[in-house]
Amino acid sequence: MNLLKRIEAFARLGYLMQESGNAGNQPSFKGAEEQRAFEELQFEICDAPHYNGWFTEPMVRKAISSLGKSMTMENLEKWLKPYLKHLAEINENQSIGLVMAGNIPAVGFHDLLCVLITGNKLKAKLSSDDNRLIPALTKLLVAIEPGFADSVMFTNDRLNGFNAIIATGSNNSARYFEYYFGKYPHIIRKNRNGVAVLTGKESQDELQLLCSDIFSYYGLGCRNVSHLYVPREYDFVPLLDACQQWVAVNDNHKYFNNYEYNKAIFLVNSTAHFDAGNLLVTESASLASAVSVLHYEYYSNVDGLQKKLEVLQDQIQCVVAADSLFDFSIPFGKSQEPQLWDYADGIDTIGFLMGLK
Repeated sequence: MNLLKRIEAFARLGYLMQESGNAGNQPSFKGAEEQRAFEELQFEICDAPHYNGWFTEPMVRKAISSLGKSMTMENLEKWLKPYLKHLAEINENQSIGLVMAGNIPAVGFHDLLCVLITGNKLKAKLSSDDNRLIPALTKLLVAIEPGFADSVMFTNDRLNGFNAIIATGSNNSARYFEYYFGKYPHIIRKNRNGVAVLTGKESQDELQLLCSDIFSYYGLGCRNVSHLYVPREYDFVPLLDACQQWVAVNDNHKYFNNYEYNKAIFLVNSTAHFDAGNLLVTESASLASAVSVLHYEYYSNVDGLQKKLEVLQDQIQCVVAADSLFDFSIPFGKSQEPQLWDYADGIDTIGFLMGLK
């Protein structure tokens, strides 16, 4: 299968994934197999909360639709343009092992895309928290382009027989990955967090967009904002008001149990905090926060903060801020809508795969 066919197949998959964003959408199908695979994906989306309480249907649809929006023909061609010469010269497929995370729905899909779009074969160990959505998406891809059928293998056992590996997990599991996979060419990802920088001049619309960065997927993603940098004398009331549009997160008993537990801990320990009713905001230097908790830290000036963020770049997945504040920041509301070239941990996955011998 040549590169153009692979690109066209993923562009088609992207369209159908976008259509999955709304349960009522009825896309036009190019055959019975495609329709059947799409309907099976819809079943898996609806069934996801039954095996993972964090995977509520709206969140799963949001995740799959967001991935689909990034996979337009235009975006795929723009993304791969720097590698076209190299991709055209590849004659031998590599077998790439993937160890996928399961913190948010289909979080391992981008790695799958990178492996298959470059013409390689995939051996993936799925997370027990997300072991049905990725296979359903892959089945839809194969329905679109049967040439992918022999390029994908999923396993619940230990991975073996691969030329290189990409593994995503916690800081603890990363040590395990380093021990077992260190002798292979590898990308090993650890914990990271999203942060936001506020000036106090944000509009209510911007704060509402920021809340999407905080609350989407119940804050479990590595791109979720878990830490704020705010100027001294910052008024938290507008932000707390903006949080009210996400009061529905409390309908998820797993989230609400975390909220009540953390609130009780704060009260028992007399920890100063703001309570939005669905989010607890407390001062802490830690970039990572518990579910339902948002940390904040004061800064004195933007230049000093920029230097601090550069020092912490290995712990930060993305920085959310007003458009003109930093060259490296992304706008409010965009942390969970990365483009194809917004690689996790800043490591160029396509470049890594192209460099394999």
